[in-house]
Amino acid sequence: MSFSDITITCKDCAQPFVFTASEQEFYQQRGLMNQPGRCQSCRAVRKQNGGGGSSYGGSSYGGGSSYGGPREMFTATCSQCGQEARVPFQPRGDKPVYCSSCFETKRPARRY
Repeated sequence: MSFSDITITCKDCAQPFVFTASEQEFYQQRGLMNQPGRCQSCRAVRKQNGGGGSSYGGSSYGGGSSYGGPREMFTATCSQCGQEARVPFQPRGDKPVYCSSCFETKRPARRY
């Protein structure tokens, strides 16, 4: 099978990059079915930040950030007491959000 260079737009920086014929051949030899979605520099940044999909470093299970990286927190108003609450998810508005104190009162007691 013959390959020819393909221009692809990077999904991170939106800059065009060339997926060369030799890179395509390499992908085929390794059994890789998808074209790259990121340019070389964005791939390097993603790899350095632990956001890859390999079995080492980052993975689809949290991108490697669960090991000490700061977790993004969101501010919401507690549905029960009206106090400001900081939660580790983006509130959507279709479900109640509780502060830590109110959440503990709503949560069933743990049995060990």
